[in-house]
Amino acid sequence: MSRHNKKSGKPQPTVLLPLGALAAGFGLASAALAQTTAPEKADNVLPTVRARASAEPQGKDGYQATETRIGKGKQDLRDIPQGLTVVTEKLIDDRNLDNVKEVLKNTAGITFQAAEGGEEDIKIHGISLQSTGDIFIDGMRDPAFYDRDTFFLDKIELLRGSGALMFGRGSSGGAVNQVTKQALLADQNQVDVTVGSHSQLRAVGDFNRRTGETTAWRIGTMVNRGDNDGAGSSINKAGVAGSVRTGIGEDDEFGLTLYALENENGMNYGMPWIRPTLASPASATTLLPLDPTAYYGMASDRNKGSARYVMGQHTHRFSPDLELVTKARYASYTRDQRAGTVRFAATALQPGKVGVSLDTFGPNTVINRGTQLKVQDMQTVTLQSDLSARFKTAGFEHSLQTGVDFAQEKKQVYTAYSAAQGGVVPVKPTTTIGTPNDGAWIDEGLRSFRTNNDYVSKGYGAYLQDMMQVAPMWKVLAGLRYDKLDGDYKVYAIPANAPAPVTTQPYSMRVSEWSKRAAVLFQPNAQLSFHLMGATSFNTSGDTYSLSAANASIPPEKSINLELGGQIDSADGRLTTRFGIFRATKLHERNTDPLTNLVELSGKRHAAGLDVDITGRITPDWEVFGTFTWMPVAKIDVAAEGAEGQGARPSLTPRYSGSLWTTYKLNPQWRVGGGFNARSGQQPNRNPGFYAPKFVVANLMAEYTVLEDELLFRLNVDNVTNKLYADTLYTGHYVPGKGRIVALTGTYKF
Repeated sequence: MSRHNKKSGKPQPTVLLPLGALAAGFGLASAALAQTTAPEKADNVLPTVRARASAEPQGKDGYQATETRIGKGKQDLRDIPQGLTVVTEKLIDDRNLDNVKEVLKNTAGITFQAAEGGEEDIKIHGISLQSTGDIFIDGMRDPAFYDRDTFFLDKIELLRGSGALMFGRGSSGGAVNQVTKQALLADQNQVDVTVGSHSQLRAVGDFNRRTGETTAWRIGTMVNRGDNDGAGSSINKAGVAGSVRTGIGEDDEFGLTLYALENENGMNYGMPWIRPTLASPASATTLLPLDPTAYYGMASDRNKGSARYVMGQHTHRFSPDLELVTKARYASYTRDQRAGTVRFAATALQPGKVGVSLDTFGPNTVINRGTQLKVQDMQTVTLQSDLSARFKTAGFEHSLQTGVDFAQEKKQVYTAYSAAQGGVVPVKPTTTIGTPNDGAWIDEGLRSFRTNNDYVSKGYGAYLQDMMQVAPMWKVLAGLRYDKLDGDYKVYAIPANAPAPVTTQPYSMRVSEWSKRAAVLFQPNAQLSFHLMGATSFNTSGDTYSLSAANASIPPEKSINLELGGQIDSADGRLTTRFGIFRATKLHERNTDPLTNLVELSGKRHAAGLDVDITGRITPDWEVFGTFTWMPVAKIDVAAEGAEGQGARPSLTPRYSGSLWTTYKLNPQWRVGGGFNARSGQQPNRNPGFYAPKFVVANLMAEYTVLEDELLFRLNVDNVTNKLYADTLYTGHYVPGKGRIVALTGTYKF
């Protein structure tokens, strides 16, 4: 697409913190605290190589993960004192999941809001996650809206509860961390080709080669095409990524990762809700009796976007107990969404001039197609240095983590000229329920765009966390983080009936906040670990990169998370069960005062419940992954007039949600599997007085190995019964979940 009349300007110089030097200072201080002196190396002694490819676990090895870096630095899962679900590459492949959104649907406590702009806001325990930018790649913020593919991911980590100590600003919901594949000291290659329903063709390549004693490279490729994704959107995307590492396992290790993803998909913006009769109460509102593949948007609608980044990483190992990891990442994103709401046309246009309900709904029902445009760019620069140290002092063992980080985020949003401003506004025709996929098309290239607003923020953070072994079975964790964020937002407006001049309205935000985290862990043996954790978090008015006179000077929202939980491992360590009883409270929630139309921190809400995960092998041939959330308590404690009702259950907070998946190897050739996803009823945002119906969706899998470790075929049948359900919700519409999908994948390893 060519964009016209964008605001141009010279790139501004960026002053980068000397993070490596500062973190190295932390390293020297910690080394001194440990009171250890590394022995001098003889001139003729080679550096010690501490790791080899065979020792590096991969997400394709199994469903169970035992280590994570989501807590900053490599840690055992049993030492993370809050809810954490890890979805590995093997589970992603077995369930035939090709994007991050689908992966998250297969975890518990997650819901999706289909927002006005077409982007889905991910929520954990009913609290926003994506709108606050709490999605990460290798621990670095990945804040843009785009269709994230899984082709170069080793695993996906879902942290429930506050992640502010590790990541800074963010909601109390949690964080999603995408862990990319890294080059390994091995020669391994894999090609997967999938053919499926609706003319789907997907090809993924993963090629890893060892080129030296401590050097390797890895390349991932992906092409995906389909007429329909099972929920009304065509698929057209491609990606390529690469990782190079040298000095693997040595004192100094260097890595470089490059990534490029292009999406030019279709888009089902959603379908309107409907009532049984015109006289039915709002509480009877339900779904349209249509196949989920039915599409009523324009053939010219699209959800086009791109994500590109380059990341460099240096790991310096002062000793086996002291490690400094420094990363630098530049990313750029584009988004060009042309779509619109689908709504019932006015009563005067309907057959017999009768309003639409299930009583009158039929092939001749007339629907309008609206216009919602999202055209925007984003660029981010992120740097961080994290030091991990283990030492003993004053009789106590310490696991210290400390670091600093810097992030600059820029976003530019464009708007189309209106007809009054001299722009061309193509007219979309109506259609009828009986003619889905009618092929109607308009020339979207006729639209002209200008800059509507732009946003620049700079954030600085520093944290310190120590886990201290105070007794043989007891550990105490305490952490503190400081964040400073400066944001500048400009709105560009054109006076009515005149294409020029452009007037500018600037707004600024200055935030300075502390985040805290504390926990007590009781670990009586290698199989048991229990914790009690408390943490704070904050999210700013500019977390969606939008300021105005109403919210520019509003302080951040504050939240507190409490959790009592634990981890239980089987005797052989192959099966892990994690649980957490949680309570998340927003102490200060933004509301708009209906009298002044100003945003104020007048709201309060809380949610409480239980998260349970089970992952690993029950027997060598029987593998399982289960995740479940029960949230009996969710309440709006204080609300402004016009907001979600005080005393009500918040929207998008189902009482139950969960997913179960299991596979069993019958013999050396055959492996079978199956599972389900389930969610109880929930209200769309703003609590309009009705619930989306509860649902259970069943999935099946069968795999046949032709040549062990070389060639296999896997058949997936998702949504076996073709269940109709609402996947993402909004007040005026919903996006249906995918209907039945049959896919056959061939995997060749060499």
